[in-house]
Amino acid sequence: MTPEITKIESVEFEYPIENVGTDGNGFNLVYEPGSTLTSSKIAVKVHTDTGITGEYVVATSTSPDQISKFAKFLIGKNPLERERHWSEVKRALRKYDRMGMGPIDIALWDFAGKYYDAPIHELLGTYRERLPAYASTYHGDDAGGLDSPEAFADFAEECLEMGYGGFKIHGWGGGDELRNLDREIKAVHAVGERVGDEMDLMHDPACELETFADALKLGRALDEEGFFWYEDPYRDGGISQHGHRKLRQKLDTPILQTEHVRGLEPATDFVANEATDFMRADPEYDAGITGAMKRVHVAEGFGIDVEFHAPGPAQRHCIAATRNANYYELALVHPDCPNTQPPVYEGDYSDMIDTIDEDGTVPVPDGPGLGVEYDWDYIEDNATGSVQTYE
Repeated sequence: MTPEITKIESVEFEYPIENVGTDGNGFNLVYEPGSTLTSSKIAVKVHTDTGITGEYVVATSTSPDQISKFAKFLIGKNPLERERHWSEVKRALRKYDRMGMGPIDIALWDFAGKYYDAPIHELLGTYRERLPAYASTYHGDDAGGLDSPEAFADFAEECLEMGYGGFKIHGWGGGDELRNLDREIKAVHAVGERVGDEMDLMHDPACELETFADALKLGRALDEEGFFWYEDPYRDGGISQHGHRKLRQKLDTPILQTEHVRGLEPATDFVANEATDFMRADPEYDAGITGAMKRVHVAEGFGIDVEFHAPGPAQRHCIAATRNANYYELALVHPDCPNTQPPVYEGDYSDMIDTIDEDGTVPVPDGPGLGVEYDWDYIEDNATGSVQTYE
């Protein structure tokens, strides 16, 4: 009997993050002792007539509007026909960034794993079951946390001692741009001198630098310290093929782009036009596990590596089925405040800083589907009222 989708639910919920606030511009998350940041995410369920439900939690709260535009199309459809649904919904959302596709596609993969009683990475084709992790920091602050080049170096050394093989700096943003660029460069040298011989080092200004010239100045400091990659440096928003091709021509440090390039074809063009050295993928941002794995194979075809953005069980399954990937991003980490992970997991799944083993790796969940159990009581108790049901 062919299974059918009977109902789709989307729930927005909130949760607190202690000792975290935002920087002067109000965008970057930073350490702020005594403050509590309220974050909102969404959770989805795809119900079927088999009694098996596909689930995914912790999607961006911008997704529900797009989900509403295609959810009813899926009612009555076979949940196993993911590729067909992906193609149709991609066309339907051609006027949008298609980020609403991600949570539903991941939930369909969760259903498939439960239906076949196998973890998603087995359905994709397992390459490995433990993933090397790098520590990806909160942005620099002025509150006594990561507030100086020396503080970043101290934290990098602490992460090295914990077992991390890589360390990524998110520097200062907003405010006095010249001062922040100077601190950024000093932090690069401080971290490089302290642990550069023992860790792979990355830098991600998160598109903060004001000009191409600033990006070049920072990039030359990365060259001096032998950084592993340079990610999203300046205010092009991470999407200028020309700008990043020129940056690649003037620097030795490899460029990592396409996190903010929506769509498979534009991301492929970014690689084809030699505007990046590594490709970026994210099952939430890139239209689900289906879309993220398409990026994996594009990168493989070009003979380059793909690095997954952000932590989460969907990312772990994708990386487990990917040969040409180096690291799992453990983000965001800080010496004095917790990761942004909401308390929605039952069992021992964690993306907190101490989740790595002594070799600096994290496991891939081995249960059916995503292999995690969600605390739906917590999610529903903290729902914002934005609950959508399609049937």
